[in-house]
Amino acid sequence: MPNHRFSHSLAWLALGSIVILSSVMRAQSAAVQPLDVAHAHNDYLHARPLEDALDHGFMNVEADIFLVDGKLLVGHSRGELTPERTLERLYLDPLHKRVMAHGGQVYPGHGPFTLLIDIKNSGAATYAVLSKVLAEYADMISVVRDGKVEHKAIDVVISGDRPQAIMAKEKVRYAGVDGRMSDLNSELPVDLMPLVSDNWGLFFKWKGQGPIGDADLKKLQDAVAKAHAHGRKVRFWATPDNENMWRELHANGVDLINTDDLAGLEKFLRGAARKP
Repeated sequence: MPNHRFSHSLAWLALGSIVILSSVMRAQSAAVQPLDVAHAHNDYLHARPLEDALDHGFMNVEADIFLVDGKLLVGHSRGELTPERTLERLYLDPLHKRVMAHGGQVYPGHGPFTLLIDIKNSGAATYAVLSKVLAEYADMISVVRDGKVEHKAIDVVISGDRPQAIMAKEKVRYAGVDGRMSDLNSELPVDLMPLVSDNWGLFFKWKGQGPIGDADLKKLQDAVAKAHAHGRKVRFWATPDNENMWRELHANGVDLINTDDLAGLEKFLRGAARKP
């Protein structure tokens, strides 16, 4: 004869464990103050993809993906791909778990978080699969329906091989597109192009050593001003990963500061925030 009292006690014990775990996760997250401008470049290369960035307070992470046999695999090159390293397993599932535990946000009371997805092959075909995958996480990903934005915990931006024309025609869209410097004066709506990113070395001579030259400084300030005038954020990749560069980008209003040095950028940004 089953012991219903014992079974009932086990059920309450399990429920209590879930509540305690959720409380612990919220407390840990609340202890980390989020850094809006911190962007984890090639985040998947870290020992703990996503988790390391979150532990340092990063509000923006980047994942490169390939479409392989119908699956979205994460990696910088085909040689790095393995079947278990899917976009869902490394990013979407843990983000969803965190959002559900934190009252609808990646960091309690703070949002939105940005997931930049860099498509490495077959842009249109990859996006066709990706858009369906993103729809499965509709409760946490911002969506545009017939031109109206529904803001949620996570904004997704597509970079790399961007099928911009296809995305522009969608009536329901779970991502925006990453623009380039050539798009600074574009009249595309912000919901379609929320971000402008480009290779630092293609436009600037300064390598992060010594003071930035006047010509580069003016070019940087002009780019930021034009992007902001159209409501877009700005990011540069291939920037020298040092404090001198971070200081110049931060001082001139660059919205997302690219780094592979999570601890270094966190230390710099928290120090900058404390200065009068």
